[in-house]
Amino acid sequence: MSLGAALIVFGVIVTIASGSGSATSLIPAFIGVVFVVLGLVARAKPDLNHHLMHASAALALLAVVSSLGSAIGRGAEGWALFAQVGTIVLCAAYLVFAVQSFRQARLARTTA
Repeated sequence: MSLGAALIVFGVIVTIASGSGSATSLIPAFIGVVFVVLGLVARAKPDLNHHLMHASAALALLAVVSSLGSAIGRGAEGWALFAQVGTIVLCAAYLVFAVQSFRQARLARTTA
């Protein structure tokens, strides 16, 4: 849920700072809302954690790939580039931690 909250705050700050009236400047916040929902469901239904962790990792990968593609493909600049790079950095860092968690869980299962 921390990543979701960070993306929401980041998206709102970029939108306010850029003075953008476009909903696209809130894309990081929209992604963040999905992460928060996944986190809330995980707290409510701990038996689904395994599946929700994979869903959140897939969402992070999708956010990284789509933001990277948009930044490169469209030649973003200014606040749009800042928002895309911020989304890439936050989601890529989360993805690294998720993969490490998956590996540790697998090692724990094989050791037990």
